Amino acid sequence: MELRRALLLFAIVLGLAAVVTSISRPERAKRDVSGEPPRASAPSASPGPFADRPVAIRFSAAEPKARPLQAGRPATVSVKVPSPGQVELDDLGLSAPADPLTPARFEVLERRPERYAIRFTPAEGGEARAAGTLRIVRAPE
Repeated sequence: MELRRALLLFAIVLGLAAVVTSISRPERAKRDVSGEPPRASAPSASPGPFADRPVAIRFSAAEPKARPLQAGRPATVSVKVPSPGQVELDDLGLSAPADPLTPARFEVLERRPERYAIRFTPAEGGEARAAGTLRIVRAPE
């Protein structure tokens, strides 16, 4: 008897949901009475000074070098390593795994002029060593 009541209640709820769904329509399904296509509005946001794609900056753990990046400019930083391990950008809180076939990649957008050390720690153990320095430099005015 309990099972019949539960099934009846389930059928009633399902039926009511179907009725409500057929009555209500989403906004996009309603058509404009005039038949005219909607007009496009002007964009409300404008791109900043660096609307281009991020600049690519490459480092190699075998040859640690300092590379500049203009403050406020987006960049994709990649770090090539000689063996599997972990790459970290100190003070930015970024880390990524890397191996000889797959360099570590970071998306960076920093506005403070500063130096950020890049460190590589091999997976087989050993000391972390410098893989380069990312120098954020002031944008020319």
